[in-house]
Amino acid sequence: MDLESFLASFDGEPGYLDWASFGPLSSAVRADAHADTELLGSGRTSSVDLVAEHVREARELIAELIGSDASHVVLQPSTTHGLMQAVYGLAGGLLLSRAEFPSLTVAATRAADALGSMQVHWLEPPNGFVTPDAVRDALTDDIRAVGVSLVDFRTGYRADLTALRDVIGDRLLIVDAIQGFGAVQADYTAADVVCGNGYKWLRAGRGTGFAWFGDRALERISPVLSGFAGVDGELPVDAVPQPSASAQAFTVTGTDYLAAARLATALRDVRDVGVDVIEAELADRTRDVIFVADRYEVPVVTPRVPGNRAGIVTLAPGRQDAGPLAASLANHGLTVTTRSDLVRVAPHVGTGADTLRLFGDALAEFASTRVW
Repeated sequence: MDLESFLASFDGEPGYLDWASFGPLSSAVRADAHADTELLGSGRTSSVDLVAEHVREARELIAELIGSDASHVVLQPSTTHGLMQAVYGLAGGLLLSRAEFPSLTVAATRAADALGSMQVHWLEPPNGFVTPDAVRDALTDDIRAVGVSLVDFRTGYRADLTALRDVIGDRLLIVDAIQGFGAVQADYTAADVVCGNGYKWLRAGRGTGFAWFGDRALERISPVLSGFAGVDGELPVDAVPQPSASAQAFTVTGTDYLAAARLATALRDVRDVGVDVIEAELADRTRDVIFVADRYEVPVVTPRVPGNRAGIVTLAPGRQDAGPLAASLANHGLTVTTRSDLVRVAPHVGTGADTLRLFGDALAEFASTRVW
């Protein structure tokens, strides 16, 4: 697939600026999902096996995008499932920002309370940005791992995984990559665990989670939540074998073949176009959003440098203006996420000029009625 075909696969109506919340399924994913559903409806072993082959394909494509091999990849129902697999198997201190998405904070707290083998060390960085300097200042000898989002869900700040690796040394680096995987490039092999899901920027729908465990993670993280599918070989009956030595150990049960098929289709399109090409296009869209916000004097908290952001642009109009701004956006047919006093605008590469015009019109109307 080339860029032109990729852009054409964004066939939704104008006005959608909420890709950080949910990515409407691509045309290719919808078509392939329908075909795979029909195959599973036949009941033929050959048809079921054909759909099941997408599990291998999805794992290989994830590994290719990360720069690893498929033995380090395991499919999960969600990002949270992958993060729980990693966090529950930790021993020692885990450094984590309080501002992280609850997938990390809740899992870490529950694991610490239930097991007692892991302790959470809370980080409160300036502006919520988990920078290398903020992490360096918070490190102590008993911290054994650091958890971070590749892209912060509130502000759109993109973490520098390479720099974080340099700061934390031999400690484990656990990354929630859902807001950036497939949309921007990152040094994933600087991490030890990378978890994501295809239902946002990849446009693959729910149930398309995955996790990558590097060699250091496989050595140090215990597969506490490992189920019968987390072993090598056939179904383990009449005996309980050891967990697999690969990432397969971090599996509870069998994989949803249809979810894997949707994920494989989405990943294949991203691989064919190139993440670097997608990132460049997305940088143009976020630049346009920031330009319009600046034109109408709406404060932006997302970093201005393209390399420090991904697809999220967060507006901070203030408590008094957040409601009126959200209302103006909705009245112009725009879908965004409003949370507290922040308005999160998330375009994708397929966001067209018609949507950006609607965005400009909404901000113009808001600005004309604002009380200074």
